[in-house]
Formats: sequence, structure tokens, C-alpha cells
Amino acid sequence: MSQVEQKVDLVNMLLVEDREADIELTRQGLAEGRVANNLHVVRDGVEALAFLRREGKYAGAPRPDLILMDLNLPRMDGRELLVQIKNDPELKRIVVVILTTSEDDKDVGEAYTGHANAYMVKPVDFDRLVEVARSITDYWFALVKLPPRA
Repeated sequence: MSQVEQKVDLVNMLLVEDREADIELTRQGLAEGRVANNLHVVRDGVEALAFLRREGKYAGAPRPDLILMDLNLPRMDGRELLVQIKNDPELKRIVVVILTTSEDDKDVGEAYTGHANAYMVKPVDFDRLVEVARSITDYWFALVKLPPRA
């Protein structure tokens, strides 16, 4: 049993990702990393806001402890979604980790200017993704003290 499993109950995570292959890799990475999580997936920024604001079919959605978000999304990209989250008094305390393929300094700068909590480049190989998933959860749920759940 990992430190994370000993210190947290069940972590609610929201993955905002439009690519099926990346969704599956992230799911597998979190499972292989033995992360005790309940992973919810939405495929674009509009759907993510509906989930976070508990609108429509997401009326009973749990408030995520952490959001893993790609930048390049349909309908509303990750940059705009980040602004919406961090400008909403009900959502702004949720940890947002940008997990994207972009290594562009401009994207990194914009993400932090928009108050992202972390920016990580999405690994292309499975073993590295497992490592990243474990690092994210170990840091945010074993080392860092997060605000209480609402």
C-alpha cells in the first residue's frame, strides 16, 4: 500500500481530455500507480464547466479534489477553462494541473499567469506516465495540505 492510499480516502479527479488514447493511458497510469481515485472524464471545456458547476446531467457530480487538464480542447480550450475556474469563487480553490504535450514557454507562462497550480508535459510512454501519475498524487495528496472539501 502506498503512502497516498494510507493518507486519503478516495480522491475525486476530473480529467479534461479530448483524445481517447490519452484518456485510456491516464486511466491505466493511475491504476498502475495504485492511486485510490475516482476518475471522472469530460472531453472539452464546456463540458468541464457543466461538471464543475453541477449543471444538467452533472447535477450530482462530486467536486473534484484535482483537475488534470489538457490545453488543446474543442469548444473551449484549456486556457479559457482555466480562467473560468480561477475566476469562479466556488471553483478557484480546486487544484488544477495542466497535463499537455506543449513545452512552449508561452503556454507555460500563460498557464501560471492563469493561476494553474502546476504545469506538466504529458509523457509519451506508459512507464513515464505511471511515474507522472504517482508523482502528482503523492505531491498533492500526501505532501500538500489542501483546503477542506466543501
